[in-house]
Amino acid sequence: MLSVSPNSVARSSLEEMLESLRQRDESEAPKDVPPALPARPRASSRARLPSPKRVLPTSSEVSESGSGESSLNCCAKEGERKEQRGNSFGAKRIKETEPGESPYVLAASANKGQDQRAEEKDNAELSTLPPGSLVRFRESEWDDNVGYFIKKKLRVWCRMHDGHWESGQIKSTAGEKALVLLSDGSVVTVPTQELLPANPDILEGVDDLLQLSYLNEPSVLHNLQCRYSKDKIYSKAGPVLLAVNPFKDVEPCGNDYITAFRQKLLDNPHVYAVAETAYNEMMTAKKFLVMICSGESGSGKSETAKIALQYLAAIGGGGGGIESEILQTSCILEAFGNAKTAKNDNSSRFSRVVQLAQGERSFHIFYQLCSGAPSDLRGRLRLKKASDYNYLNQSVCLEIQNIDDAQKFHMLMGALNTVNICKEDQEHAFETLAAVLWLGNISFLVTDKQNHIEVVADEAVINAASLIGCSEQDLILALSTRKIQAGKDEVTRRLTLQQAIDSRDALAKFIYASLFDWLVEKINVSLSMGKHNTWRSISLLDICGFESFKKNSFEQFCRNYANERLQQHVNRHLFKLKQEEYELEGIERTKVDFEDNQSCLDLFEKKPTGLISLLDEVSNLPKATGLTFATKLKQQLNAHHCFKVDRGGFSIRHYGGEVLYDTGEFLEKNRDSLHSETIQLLSSCTGELPQYFASTLLKQSQSPQSASGQLAMLSCQRESVATKFKVQLFKLMQHLESTAPHFICCIKPNSKQISGVFEKDLVLQQLRCCGVIEGVRISRSGYPIRMTHQEFTRKYRCLLPENMACQDPLSMSMAILQQFDVLPEMYQVGYTKIYFRAGLIGALEDVRKQILQGTPGVQKCFRGDRVRRDFHVLKGVVVTLQSYVRGEIARKEYSVLLRLKKKQVACDKLDKQLMAAVQIQSAIRGWFARRHLSHLRNSKQSNASKLKPGRRSSEVKVLPPETLSSVVDELQKRVLMAEATLEQKKKENEALREQVQQFEARWPEYEAKMKSMEEMWQKQMASLQMSLASAQKSTHNTIGQPGRLDGAQSPQFYDSEDMSMSLSMGTQTPGGSTPLRFVNNGIEELPCRDTNGGLNPVGPLMKEFERRRQNFDEEAQAIVEVKSGHFPSVNPVEELRRLKNRFESWKKDYKVRLKEAKAKAQKLVQNDSEKHRRKWWSKKK
Repeated sequence: MLSVSPNSVARSSLEEMLESLRQRDESEAPKDVPPALPARPRASSRARLPSPKRVLPTSSEVSESGSGESSLNCCAKEGERKEQRGNSFGAKRIKETEPGESPYVLAASANKGQDQRAEEKDNAELSTLPPGSLVRFRESEWDDNVGYFIKKKLRVWCRMHDGHWESGQIKSTAGEKALVLLSDGSVVTVPTQELLPANPDILEGVDDLLQLSYLNEPSVLHNLQCRYSKDKIYSKAGPVLLAVNPFKDVEPCGNDYITAFRQKLLDNPHVYAVAETAYNEMMTAKKFLVMICSGESGSGKSETAKIALQYLAAIGGGGGGIESEILQTSCILEAFGNAKTAKNDNSSRFSRVVQLAQGERSFHIFYQLCSGAPSDLRGRLRLKKASDYNYLNQSVCLEIQNIDDAQKFHMLMGALNTVNICKEDQEHAFETLAAVLWLGNISFLVTDKQNHIEVVADEAVINAASLIGCSEQDLILALSTRKIQAGKDEVTRRLTLQQAIDSRDALAKFIYASLFDWLVEKINVSLSMGKHNTWRSISLLDICGFESFKKNSFEQFCRNYANERLQQHVNRHLFKLKQEEYELEGIERTKVDFEDNQSCLDLFEKKPTGLISLLDEVSNLPKATGLTFATKLKQQLNAHHCFKVDRGGFSIRHYGGEVLYDTGEFLEKNRDSLHSETIQLLSSCTGELPQYFASTLLKQSQSPQSASGQLAMLSCQRESVATKFKVQLFKLMQHLESTAPHFICCIKPNSKQISGVFEKDLVLQQLRCCGVIEGVRISRSGYPIRMTHQEFTRKYRCLLPENMACQDPLSMSMAILQQFDVLPEMYQVGYTKIYFRAGLIGALEDVRKQILQGTPGVQKCFRGDRVRRDFHVLKGVVVTLQSYVRGEIARKEYSVLLRLKKKQVACDKLDKQLMAAVQIQSAIRGWFARRHLSHLRNSKQSNASKLKPGRRSSEVKVLPPETLSSVVDELQKRVLMAEATLEQKKKENEALREQVQQFEARWPEYEAKMKSMEEMWQKQMASLQMSLASAQKSTHNTIGQPGRLDGAQSPQFYDSEDMSMSLSMGTQTPGGSTPLRFVNNGIEELPCRDTNGGLNPVGPLMKEFERRRQNFDEEAQAIVEVKSGHFPSVNPVEELRRLKNRFESWKKDYKVRLKEAKAKAQKLVQNDSEKHRRKWWSKKK
């Protein structure tokens, strides 16, 4: 970096303002000035130099000095600065203490002239500030000085001869030796240098390592073990969440638990808490975030990532849409990208298709496909058992304990459907997987002494060629020959056995790798939501873990390199960036040492002498071997402190420990031996995916040459596997650098993968690798919360009086802190930012919320009072107005009522007149009626007197009243009876309607039964017809020459049975006792006779069968016609049952008679042949 002069450095507006104020103060010496900032250091090739620690004001009082410079009352912290031992983990901080000083006393120094305010904590009790309290803020300044513990004979940790830490009580000391009573009752003598202070019992099993008074290796291990024994697998370690793999289900992860974390009802360490923090930061800051799950293989990174994904999907909508698709992607990616290793049943792999170690499996999808594919798919893919494929049976491990591969395959199918991968694409993917398996079964036969080979054309070649869509001959040529350009000519060269195997394996690896890339692309397209929300996202990184086996090859080389780079990223964000920022801002703090793995990364990446560069260089040599590679490394890297050459390989000192690598297969695995013939083969395939893979590969070459030129140059221009891995890793790190990280460190408690076992050595090694202690220490001694002066003032200016709100941001920030008497050691002021200890901002935020909530309360009361006064005034005006309006309305109503009353009086008079007129009319009408009645009586009497004496007059019968009443009663009774009868008929009609409805509802069922019965009858009749035909044929074939018809009647003529049915009622019609004759086409037929004059026994049965079939058909048709209403009294179910019984009885009897007829026919044939033989013999004589 170039050095620049101080004048060329850009100055911020705040610094320019402060500089102008400083120059003005030198001449004017005002009373009120902002606190002095450290002078801006001169720019150098690195950054700003840190300034000495500034003293901070405790009050706003300023005294003037003779020189015009302001002097501030400053606070100084008592005690000497702490020193730290230089080891990277579990270092002891040495601090000189007064004799008898207790480490459980928290002390904070105040300004000069003020009393020292300290809080003693007896019996290791922890004190916490009440919510919203801002009286004093103190930092816990524990150190690892064991002198006090030795003097007071307290509980300590002592290192045993085997390196393990044990808890004990100091009994006595003698010089540099201490007698310690262990927890098991034994007494040991250990050097005092091997003692470390133990935390009080009250701190046992705390959920945050920041709460530990003494931060050392045994204390951290003991705390994690205590929590692990209680199934509490999550712990905080500063900014990092520690997750110990329980190898069982312990922590609840349901919707209720998600809701509790979402509503802040729970605050204990959990993956949900990290996801919630990241989500809130994304929504408020509107930036990209990433959750990094680190740890070695088998530590539970994948499960932790799935738990975080479950929480993010739930708070993002949950249960459907894009959230459900995201959750299902883990099932797909695990099936195609994970495999079983010796240390992990579900480990992320990147190169595991053609070679397996003992106790390991290939990718899960191969075993799931072989176990769970349905029969039709198995037939199309020509699948066999997993043990029948060479790529899978290299290891004896074909199954994983407690894992059902068939069930996993069904879950995979559901996941593929959820992410909207169509059935056709699924079929293509499965065809490609089967093709890879069959490629592994292709074998070669050596044909000469030069080790040249021929491909064995067996089922493996046939199936592989069919699945990828090429001819068998093209596949054989691509695997057994190479075309070499010799000048202008092209020469075809046969391959040796090893070259052919490498070519076959390279094709299989390329197809599978391309399939995985295609699948990821399909998933990304399905999950694509456009670019309208790209300003905020949360990424989940589940990277492959650190591995160290007995035999480590190229795969472990790449995995551990990726972990080194990831650890560098973690160190950069947890240690480097923070410490560099402190230096740039002039913040004085205790520097925390940590193990930097940059030298190990240089060993991998440096050009041209890095491991990857040297590996590519040796891989390009045609006859190079693993020994050649090891020799090259020894020549170039033997002096590197992280590298060491051993017999048959080399070892690298990683951050996770030293790993020995075997160079035997490095070159073969690093080379990408996919030649142009293989690419041309894929391009010519009819399969959709092979063509896509080849076209994608050609597009990546980005050469302006023709397609043939690309194919010729592609094999020599392709990058090696290590270089491609490095490029992809760099792209990943570039993405991580653009995001805000949240770290989850997954820890593997034991190497046996069983629950309840806690191996301290293994856990301690992982804690050292992850830098847990350093992370906690830097969080404890650092300032995790930082804000610019403008941001702090803008947010908390409401805490100051109005007369101070017009000052510059720095003065307002200092005034806010002085307003609440914040101790100077709780914050530091940088050039552009102000830094706070943990917990301070939370307390300030509580006060701010109280003020912000109190202001609306006051405003509410004031506005309410003003509105009430206005309401009362308005109410008085409204009431007065309403009184006038109501009075006017009442007067109008009264005038209307008066008018109505006058009209009512007139109406009453008119009504009286009308009543009088009606009375007069009634009197007159009565008089007229009486007069008319008298006139009628007179006329009747006169007519009676005029009748002649002998003549009978018509008598009018007048019924007496008693008779009339009885007649009326009788008529009323008849009416009631008729009504009752009518009601009964109505009920009967309703019942009949219900019965009709029931019949109509049941009729489809009856009709179906009848149809099935008809079909059954037809089948049975067809069977009987076939039996009759065969019997008749056999009879005609065995009978001799046709003879004359004999008139003698056969005794085997059957009468008609009682089986004919009435079409109208379905009843049985009796038949006669004489033989019946059938008429066909108008011709009367008689019973058939055989050539010898006897009746043919099969003929009557045939006629009877035809007649019976016709009868049964007619009766079935009659039952079907019942529904039309022709036969309402017939029960179709009962008739169907009767018909069925008659048919079964007739069929049984008919079979018996058919057998008898067959036997008789055979007997007749025998008799006839005997007669012919005798006649022939007599003629011969």
